[in-house]
Amino acid sequence: MADPILGWAIDRGDRADLLARFAPRYAETVADHVTFGRRSAAPAMPDADRAMVIGRADDGQGVEALVVEVNGTHDRWDGSTYHITWSLAPGREAVESNEVIARCGWQPVEDRPAVGLKPAEWP
Repeated sequence: MADPILGWAIDRGDRADLLARFAPRYAETVADHVTFGRRSAAPAMPDADRAMVIGRADDGQGVEALVVEVNGTHDRWDGSTYHITWSLAPGREAVESNEVIARCGWQPVEDRPAVGLKPAEWP
């Protein structure tokens, strides 16, 4: 059996608002969740019903992500960064977002919009 990924699905209405504000740069719009980690490796997932968008990362080559704070931090337990993979060019994958954020950094966004979260699990 696969080791599920834990995280939070973003509220559909908030997603629509964010898509209107941050037009996806690349062909595939992802924009649907914040990852916490694999069930087998992650500590207990914290309760969170909101995240705040604090930044935007883009490697200019096909991976775009929004950096978010969950419970007041953007630092994930595994040393990576809480984010929403925003858009991808053909041949790029969502899993690349953390590497792009680490390598390229991110730019702060004004107003820091909030997004509703709901605990979720993916195979």
